[in-house]
Amino acid sequence: MKNKKFLGVLLSVMALSGLQGADPQTPLPQAGQTAPDFSLPSAEGGTVSLKDYKGKWVVLYFYPKDFTSGCTLEAHNFERDLAKYQNESAIILGVSADTAQSHKDFCAKEGLNFKLLADPQLKAVTAYGSVMEHEGVKIAARNTFLINPEGKIARVYTKVKPAEHSEQVLKDLAVLKKS
Repeated sequence: MKNKKFLGVLLSVMALSGLQGADPQTPLPQAGQTAPDFSLPSAEGGTVSLKDYKGKWVVLYFYPKDFTSGCTLEAHNFERDLAKYQNESAIILGVSADTAQSHKDFCAKEGLNFKLLADPQLKAVTAYGSVMEHEGVKIAARNTFLINPEGKIARVYTKVKPAEHSEQVLKDLAVLKKS
């Protein structure tokens, strides 16, 4: 009887907290796993797929929203370091739930010259275990995946700090390319 009572209380608490019936979040892919492929619209028009970059290093970063302070800072730092990434034969792809038009406007306003991809249905965001909820809306969490030329995830970064993230990815990229 005691166990039934405990189970009833536990189910009530879960229901009140919104946990009951929630879809389990897709786990983050880990280093060594094949990076999930995707095809998403880009800010420039057209569709970009991860498989388009086989043979290159890819910095795939997910971010919450265009035109917000942290996301703008992170994008500016990737832009600042863009030549260094190009010297390392690395491509930068940014993904959020914003529309391709929002990305186009964001790139124009902020002078960004790398690809931003629109994922309003959160398909790639979900495949990379990077969905979060903010004010009742599902958006991309600030996570980055460094993908090697063979299409395997080489490094995973979660809850990154926008101010120092690009520099850290560049350091790790240099180390990984030597090994």
